[in-house]
Amino acid sequence: MIILNADNISKSYTEKPLLRDVSLSIHDGEKIGLIGVNGTGKSTLLRILAGVEEADSGKVTYTNGIRISYLPQNPPFDGTLTVEEQAVRYLHEIDPAAEEFTCRSMLTRLGITDFSPKMNELSGGQRKRVAMAAVLAVNADLIVLDEPTNHMDNDVIAWLEDYLAACKNAVFMITHDRYFLDRVTRRIVEIDHGSLFSYDGNYEYYLEAKQARQESQLASERKRAALYKKELAWIMRGARARSTKAKSHIERFEELRDSKLIIDDSSLNIGTASSRLGKKIIEIEHLSKSFDGNELIRDFSYIVLRNDRIGIIGDNGSGKSTLLKMILGEVEPDAGSVTIGETVKIGYFSQDTQVWDPEQRIIKFVEGISDNVKTDDGYLSASQMLERFLFPSSKHSIKIGQLSGGEKRRLYLLSVLMQAPNVLIFDEPTNDLDIATLTVLEDYLDSFDGAVIIVSHDRYFLDRLCRKTFSFDGNGIVREYPGGYTDTMKAREYEALKREMESGAGTVEKEKTRRTEHRKKLKFTFQEQKEYETIEEDIAELEERISELENAMAADAGNYIRLQELAAERDTLAGELDRKTERWLYLEELAEKIASQ
Repeated sequence: MIILNADNISKSYTEKPLLRDVSLSIHDGEKIGLIGVNGTGKSTLLRILAGVEEADSGKVTYTNGIRISYLPQNPPFDGTLTVEEQAVRYLHEIDPAAEEFTCRSMLTRLGITDFSPKMNELSGGQRKRVAMAAVLAVNADLIVLDEPTNHMDNDVIAWLEDYLAACKNAVFMITHDRYFLDRVTRRIVEIDHGSLFSYDGNYEYYLEAKQARQESQLASERKRAALYKKELAWIMRGARARSTKAKSHIERFEELRDSKLIIDDSSLNIGTASSRLGKKIIEIEHLSKSFDGNELIRDFSYIVLRNDRIGIIGDNGSGKSTLLKMILGEVEPDAGSVTIGETVKIGYFSQDTQVWDPEQRIIKFVEGISDNVKTDDGYLSASQMLERFLFPSSKHSIKIGQLSGGEKRRLYLLSVLMQAPNVLIFDEPTNDLDIATLTVLEDYLDSFDGAVIIVSHDRYFLDRLCRKTFSFDGNGIVREYPGGYTDTMKAREYEALKREMESGAGTVEKEKTRRTEHRKKLKFTFQEQKEYETIEEDIAELEERISELENAMAADAGNYIRLQELAAERDTLAGELDRKTERWLYLEELAEKIASQ
């Protein structure tokens, strides 16, 4: 069932349209990821569909009674309110009748157990979790999320990933987290130059389908160009429109000329040069740091090598950014030292929002850094550098304040790389950068002749780039592991299992007692009991409906549009059937354990 239908939506803030006749339908239970280059209107489209912003033209139609919960990229907050007060305010803005206890429960599931701090005392990630708790606490038909993984701990991201994949609600979200997209979404929608392209599958399927679409477009364009060349030769031989045949040739020529397919293959081209790097880079010796009695780093030592690719992971507040700031000399250690080599030129890409003059033109901003930049292809002007970073000439004279959040981050990246660093330090670089920019940045870092240190919660980014990982495990302990994020998690799981086996050898009897006591307490919750009584019937209904859809697909095989609609509904139900089946297995196993007590 379609719960939302957007028809011919257009929106512009300047003379150039941002969204142009965009149409989109969202079905009940669909999981959709929205992607596109920064500045193409992704957040604008989300706000329009969520009903918080008006389109210039077009119409959004909602199913009667539909409830939408919307998480903006940077939720507004009142710094004087406590966590609980702000969460409840968010909740009642979405649904005035919602029960407050659901919000408190969701806060706890998102890792916030102390509801008393004021909002202005929280980090950006903590504030976003407060807003997210309210968004998820409402039993909405459609959950609209703008960059839900930004500033989040990896544990919270993993929980959110599982929650959204399993929930029955429809989800429409923007995220740059490619693992998140791949595991949660069943449909990818891309905004490209004001138009919308839809791909029925996860992120991996989208990559394959988009490549096939572009290759088909290029093949069509090559064929058109060949025909155009023949017709042009005929026209140039002096044919005149004196006969029907000549007129038809000229008309065909004009049609081929005017039907040229515009394929925009422009992409971010970094290609900046780096400075010479000597043998001595960064030496960290016995570093320690505490804040307010909280030990963040204890006796940490490491020598950074020329081609190091280091990822740093850990919970928010565990000391990751503090380590970077001690390397940069912005924070003094309590003990130990950091020595920087004489030839080292650090480029630092901070997670903090840059404070720039919103009235300054972006061309003037770049010229203020350098108007003659050395790159792999020679020297480029400030204007040429802007074009390489996907700022067309039509945008060079606009003010910084008119840029989207993602465009500002891309401009910030340009300002860092223009200074030709030979050591790069990134603190949450993936926040607000679009996937296309991240892909090119990853490719650039592959060939970067210098050390790279990355603090990030983006698991894909870490796996893609890092050869070793520093894990902040709490209480000041920093452990080193080979490989990226996934390798580190596997190593930590192995260590935990090994510790459990070693410690369990002498406590077998205690464990038996604990398990016996645990078994005695096993029972269904009220909700589980209700679910167990009806789940087999639910599974049977889903199987029957999927069978009906497959029969309908066979009958309507020649109707492509109808076939797409049926396939989308079948895939949604198939996902629900998988989750129901897994849940039934769990409840059945639990029932057997209860019966055997």
